[in-house]
Amino acid sequence: MASASPCCAPSTSLRCPLALSPPFASRPHAVRLAAPPVLRRRLAASGPRAASALEALVLESESDDEDAEEAGAGLFEGEVWAAAADERDAVRSPELKVFELEELPEQWRRSRIAWLCKELPAYKHSTLTRILNAQRKWITQDDATYVVVHCLRIRNNDAAFRVYSWMVRQHWYRFNFALTTRVADCLGREGKVEKCREVFEAMVKQGRVPAESTFHILTVAYLSQPGGRCLEEACTIYNQMIQMGGYKPRLSLHNSMFRALVSKTGGAAKHNLRQAEFVFHNIVTSNLAVHKEVYAGLIWLHSYQDVIDRDRIKALRDEMKRAGFEESTDVLVSVMRAFSKEGDVKETEATWNKLLQSGCELPAQAYVCRMELYARTGEPMKSLEMFKEMKDRNIPPNVASYHKIIEIMAKAREIEIAEKLMDEFIESHMKHLMPAFLDLMYLYLDLDMHEKLEITFTKCLARCRPNRILYTIYLESLVRIGNVKKAEEIFGEMHSNGTIGTNAKSCNIMLRGYLSAEDYQKAESIYDVMCKKQYDVQADSLEKLQSGLLTSKKVVKPKPVSMKLDQEQREILIGLLLGGTQIESYAQKGVHIVNFKFQEDSNALAVLRAHIHERFFEWLPSACRSLGDESEIPYKFSTIPHSHFGFFADQFFLKGQPVLPKLVHRWLSPRVLAYWFMFGGFKLQSGDIVLKVSGGNIEGVERIVKSLHTQSLTCKVKRKGRFFWIGFQGSNADSFWKIIEPYVLDDFASSTMQQSDSIGSDGSQNSDTDSDNDTERYDREIEG
Repeated sequence: MASASPCCAPSTSLRCPLALSPPFASRPHAVRLAAPPVLRRRLAASGPRAASALEALVLESESDDEDAEEAGAGLFEGEVWAAAADERDAVRSPELKVFELEELPEQWRRSRIAWLCKELPAYKHSTLTRILNAQRKWITQDDATYVVVHCLRIRNNDAAFRVYSWMVRQHWYRFNFALTTRVADCLGREGKVEKCREVFEAMVKQGRVPAESTFHILTVAYLSQPGGRCLEEACTIYNQMIQMGGYKPRLSLHNSMFRALVSKTGGAAKHNLRQAEFVFHNIVTSNLAVHKEVYAGLIWLHSYQDVIDRDRIKALRDEMKRAGFEESTDVLVSVMRAFSKEGDVKETEATWNKLLQSGCELPAQAYVCRMELYARTGEPMKSLEMFKEMKDRNIPPNVASYHKIIEIMAKAREIEIAEKLMDEFIESHMKHLMPAFLDLMYLYLDLDMHEKLEITFTKCLARCRPNRILYTIYLESLVRIGNVKKAEEIFGEMHSNGTIGTNAKSCNIMLRGYLSAEDYQKAESIYDVMCKKQYDVQADSLEKLQSGLLTSKKVVKPKPVSMKLDQEQREILIGLLLGGTQIESYAQKGVHIVNFKFQEDSNALAVLRAHIHERFFEWLPSACRSLGDESEIPYKFSTIPHSHFGFFADQFFLKGQPVLPKLVHRWLSPRVLAYWFMFGGFKLQSGDIVLKVSGGNIEGVERIVKSLHTQSLTCKVKRKGRFFWIGFQGSNADSFWKIIEPYVLDDFASSTMQQSDSIGSDGSQNSDTDSDNDTERYDREIEG
């Protein structure tokens, strides 16, 4: 056995001496791999990932202070119920035992395993795989397990994951629950959520329930991601921990989860009420202590609901009293918000008196609640008195108070007061003027004051980023005064500007404009567009169009809907697929669904999300079409199942894994590159541009690089983890930008400026990728 064939072992140039190094000769016979105190100390000193789960998830988003005041963000910051600093080590992993090298009878095997333990952690992914492939004739599962354990022991979790991934693909592999659990736990402790989740799902596919430690660590790792962008995944794992695993989480994990649910602004957090109630239920049924911040957070979430559950709020307040907790200022303001929405003067004023008696500093949000109260009772001037009283008490008005009072005065048609307040708001140099401008424009539209509406529209464009609602109001005004030519220009600008776009309402307005001008040819043209996009046509407009076309002996019939992707949609889809959009097969053979997913904490992707929703409107299910405005568009939505997506699924996916099509180099039009950049790339502060390649291998990336060279674009290619990255530097970045600029959405570029340590639109971080450059050839690519 000692004289095994050389092809089974590493080359002689890489072979280590036969003598074993002391670390391998002095181990006890049973090696138990448990999380040592050293690991906790290292985590505690490693920056953001070292902070507690709760401290990590309360990192404030980069919104303005006005936003925080408006929606109650940072409601419970710095409280004593935060999780401990070693939260990821709070639950111990199952014990894992491995053999000791001295137990092996063959000297050559001990030597080779020792050599693998020494060499493999230093190599990149491809080299590591080649070395392991060369050992297939002699290596066993126990041998590979020892190498994985060694890599975990020296804190090289990336190398351990690579060796583990190679091992599970071998024909002799048998599932090892303890080893799989240890790999997942170590990856989760280091914050590598994607790899940890991959190992987690592998356990589930084996029909095994993951250990409590794996559930706990993965949940905390998700909660610790910056900006709370993995909250949904954290909720999924937390729920599975209780429902699938039957475990009872620690109180610190309950509190961490609850804190994440209430850490966003009120408008965004109100959808988390059901999950928050589930966390609260688990705390109570587990006979754990309920902190006062949990009661306060639940009442806060209830106060932002569209339909107020008075009985639930009363029950929570009663439970707080029985627990001996006094109602804080935040709780009283939440109660005022809830009662003011229902127009309950008695309860709102009673809560206001409690707030005065508490002697605390009166928050501006309490006055906003009183303004809302009297507006609902039909006393708008009393709301104005509340606003003036707030200033008399030297409480500076915030954005929310200006928004509310201008909205109230506009609905009350107090033109002069509303205009004066608007001027005061502008002079304050606060941001977020758009809602107030829209309230004024609606007022002018109702009163047929079209000249003032146009002036306000111009002012708004000079100070705010335009949106579809703003243009739609102006379009309606132009059609009402009969200025169809100008309306046609505005409609064309909306359609050509991807940031704004058109929808069913704007198309119906333009159709009415053409019908009022008796331009039936253009009316029929826009009717055809509406049929193609499957927009609802107003009945009176359809009747006028039919009667108008009767004179020319034409009959308007519902256009047959031919579901077919146009050229623009195909190019957009190719760009998104290159950036990481997923396609999944449907139950019916040959039918597929496109899943659009956008990062929640990205302003740039919020613009792209609304644009994609508008461009693929006819391909969306009916539930996604009946949305009031852009803010209601979900961050994840899917198309209907259709065979037209089969071509893209076959080209970009192989057995469910992303790949690069063989003809991808022929499809790189400027529009494709632009959408690839917007979804899967970003622009660095230095001006360099980086694109993420989702799937594929070196050969496919080379085809893309050669195609870019034909367009006089020189780029540099690197591999980071599972992805290739294409970078344009200096003059090449300028040339690339000139090519894609006509197709990039307005104001998108400024929103995509990120730090150089950010990774792509899928939210993955450098901490969860391997900074590998698998081939020196790519490191030596010509830089511009």
